Amino acid sequence: RMLWIATVVSNIGSWMSDIGVNWTMLTLSADPLAVALVQAASSLPMFLFVLPAGVLADIIERRKILLFSQVWSFCAAAGLALLSFTGNVTPEVLLAATFLLSTGAALSSPAFQAIVPDLVDKQELSPAIALNSLGINISRAIGPALGGLILSFAGPWMVFLLNALSVVGVAVVLHRWKPQATVQRLPPEHFFTAIRGGLRYVHAAPVLQNVLARTVAFFLFGSAGWAMLPLVARRELGLGPGGYGIMLACIGIGAICGA
Repeated sequence: RMLWIATVVSNIGSWMSDIGVNWTMLTLSADPLAVALVQAASSLPMFLFVLPAGVLADIIERRKILLFSQVWSFCAAAGLALLSFTGNVTPEVLLAATFLLSTGAALSSPAFQAIVPDLVDKQELSPAIALNSLGINISRAIGPALGGLILSFAGPWMVFLLNALSVVGVAVVLHRWKPQATVQRLPPEHFFTAIRGGLRYVHAAPVLQNVLARTVAFFLFGSAGWAMLPLVARRELGLGPGGYGIMLACIGIGAICGA
C-alpha cells in the first residue's frame, strides 16, 4: 500500500515534469523538430536500457536497483529545477535532462514490475497488477492538469522541483522495505548471456512476436501525436500551459473510464 501510494505520487510528479519540459521547449524554440526531439529523448532510454535493466533485475538485488534509480532521477530532476530557476535552460540542456530522467525510469521499470510477486500473495497477484495499472492512469489524469496549473502560476522550475521531491517518497518506502531473502539454487546468469537468452526466447515465441509487432506498429505512428501535441495546443488552439495540461489529463481520464 505504501509503495503504491508513493509510486502514484511519483508518477504525478513525472507527468507534471513532462508538461514543464514540453512547454519550456515550446517557449525556447518553435521549431517542430525541436519539440518532437523532446519525445525522442524521452523514449530513447527505454529502447536502449530497458533490456539491460531487466537483466540486472535478475542478477542484482532489485531493491538496490530501485534505490539507485530513484537517486538518479532525483539528481536529474533537482538539477533541471536549479538550472530552470537560474535561467540557464537551453534546448540542449532540456533534451539532456529529459534523457537522464527517462534513463532513471528505464532502469527502474523492469525491477518495479518484478517485485510485485514479492509484495503480495499469489492469489492477490492479479488484482495487484491491475491496481498498478490503475495507479498509472490516475497519475496520468491528475499530473498533467496539476502541472499545467502550477506552470501557469509559478513557472517551470517549480514543476521540476516538485517532481524531484515526489521521488523522495518512493526512495523512503523502498529503504524501509525489507524483502524476504530468496534461496538461489543456481548461480546468477552472466550479463551478456542473459541478454542473448532473452532475445532467443522472443525469437522462439510467435505470440510474443505478434504482441511486439503490433506495439511497434501502433507507437511508430501514435508517438507523432504525443510529439506534436504541444505545438497543436499552442499554435492551432491558442491554449496556455493550463489548457495543454487538461488535454493530456483527458488521456488519463479516458484510460480510467476504459478500465
